[in-house]
Amino acid sequence: MSNAASSDLGDLRIDVDRLLGRLEALAQIGDTGDGGNCRLALTDEDRDGRDLVVGWMRDLGLSVTVDVVGNVVAVYPGAGDGPPVMTGSHIDTVRTGGRYDGNLGVLAGLEVIETLSTAGVRLRRPLAVAFFTDEEGSRFPPDMLGSLTFVGGMSVEEALDVTDSDGITVGAELDRIGYRGAAPCPAPAPFAFVELHIEQGPVLEQDGVTIGAVTGVQGISWQEVTIEGQSNHAGTTPMHMRRDAGHAAARVAVAAREIAADIGGYQVATVGVMDLHPDLVNVVAGRARLCVDMRNIHEQELQQAERLMATSIERIAASEGVGISTRSMARFEPVIFDIPLVDLVEATARRLGHSVKRLPSGAGHDAQMLARVCPTGMIFVQSHKGLSHNPAEYTAPADLAAGADVLLQVMIDLATREGDIPEVSPTGGEFARGERGVGAAHD
Repeated sequence: MSNAASSDLGDLRIDVDRLLGRLEALAQIGDTGDGGNCRLALTDEDRDGRDLVVGWMRDLGLSVTVDVVGNVVAVYPGAGDGPPVMTGSHIDTVRTGGRYDGNLGVLAGLEVIETLSTAGVRLRRPLAVAFFTDEEGSRFPPDMLGSLTFVGGMSVEEALDVTDSDGITVGAELDRIGYRGAAPCPAPAPFAFVELHIEQGPVLEQDGVTIGAVTGVQGISWQEVTIEGQSNHAGTTPMHMRRDAGHAAARVAVAAREIAADIGGYQVATVGVMDLHPDLVNVVAGRARLCVDMRNIHEQELQQAERLMATSIERIAASEGVGISTRSMARFEPVIFDIPLVDLVEATARRLGHSVKRLPSGAGHDAQMLARVCPTGMIFVQSHKGLSHNPAEYTAPADLAAGADVLLQVMIDLATREGDIPEVSPTGGEFARGERGVGAAHD
């Protein structure tokens, strides 16, 4: 292989048909029949998706390693040694996932490497493409579990002991599907990390902009709320004598929405899980469980939302005569990406003739974990109607190509430059678990 002139490298473009072919092939695994995908982390479908992608990596002659929590990294050698310029994302999905979320970042990384390999180009630094275990957190909380462990933010022992709703551990499932590898965590830090992803929001499409230069990722607070009331007959129990866990849960959900509205700005709040017991139409619920997801790009405002939520829970417990306990499922501070890398994404997009906008990410991504150990940035492309985690998720081929071309040129720039880019200060909150009980007697 040769080192091409910089002008020749600037003319390289990815093969969008090849990228679309891989996206389609991966989408066949876990196909839900409505255009969507279900490959929950460490299921048989996830294993089959992993096997397919690893096969493509090996077909390209890449050196593939699997670490102790199942993260997969494939390396394309450079003319010199040293840490690689890394890209990647995830291939696990939510239960009602689409075909682009996460998958685009991994398969576009393979497309970058195949484009360079086909052109006979070897850059100064190695390149790497990775996919991380359990990014979605839909089966094993917290989300970004694999990349968090990859950078040392969670111990291997703790990661392997995480259980799903059936009590099955990450470690047991890694063994079952054959993806508990030998490479250690934390892993050596890359030279830089750049992740291509669909926006999963409506901003780029609404503004008519092709590329998003992502400035950072919102902080995330996930809380599980458990409410203990008293099951009783729905027809014979007077309203003033009820200890209705279902009604208390509904009040918590409404409170989360009102807190987000009161704080305004970037504050959002969602209750996407609510379970009632005994879950019968004619029985007052005696127990309820719900999960509150709160996010903000500003840490102080996120903390304010958490305080207001705690106060609301105490008030609801007292007025409804129920006991309420909370458990932190995940807590990550907002992450600010490396400014020179954000600048590079923006400048590269403009050089390639694309409109570009700086914007924060409302969703969590593996990039926010890599930002703890190396300069990190992200590239967004449009999501039609802002839909994601939805079978209707769609990004037009022209936008896929635009994002992958920007990724290609950014990685070329990073892998050919002589000097280092400025060091980044580690950011991001620690994974947190804990319980706080709130109880109230009723009159």
